[in-house]
Amino acid sequence: MTDRTAELAENLARVEARIAAACAAAGRAREEVTLIVVTKTYPASDVRILHGLGVRHVAENRDQDAAPKAAACADLDLTWHFRASCRPTRSGPWPVMPMWCSPSTARSSFSALSAAAERKGAALGCLIQVALDAEAGERGDRGGVAPDGIEELAAAVDAAPGLRLDGLMTVAPLAGPYAGEPRAAFDRLMDLSTALRATRPAANMVSAGMSGDLEEAVAAGATHVRVGTAVLGVRPKLG
Repeated sequence: MTDRTAELAENLARVEARIAAACAAAGRAREEVTLIVVTKTYPASDVRILHGLGVRHVAENRDQDAAPKAAACADLDLTWHFRASCRPTRSGPWPVMPMWCSPSTARSSFSALSAAAERKGAALGCLIQVALDAEAGERGDRGGVAPDGIEELAAAVDAAPGLRLDGLMTVAPLAGPYAGEPRAAFDRLMDLSTALRATRPAANMVSAGMSGDLEEAVAAGATHVRVGTAVLGVRPKLG
């Protein structure tokens, strides 16, 4: 076992123990929560190590980063998650789960995403990123649309060939009424998910929680948590 493999195995075990403990405390089965490891800035070799350790979901922000990693790991059974600004190429990672940042970003990406999905002959699952620090009609500081923008994006996904609405996601806000209150923020996201599922019952994915607040997300009912630093370590500064 290499030093890096041992490091990632130890980190991953700690994160898995945290998720398991959070599930137990919330009266949930461990299988109800999927771990997504955020691998941005880290090499394909780390992705391969993580796969060997049992990870099956990884996340990237940009196609120029995700595509070469996916190509290098094409023999592995992985699900790639990325943001709407990451437009899939013909050789890009599949299956993938875009996370919409704003109505304008989403609409500008729809044609590329829809065309790519139709080329592959498979539906592309989509999440709407909700900004709980945004005023009505505005965009949040950490991306996403205010809650009043959910229906607009949901309808746009419904109308796009090859796209499928899978649910909602959020990042705990740093400003506004939920600043410093991740559990309250994630509870609010669950309320919004319940409202969305009233008209779109299949959109039951709720992605929330990161390295510092995954316990609060699990307690609130999140189905997916996105963890980077706690597994891979502190990312080097870019530039």
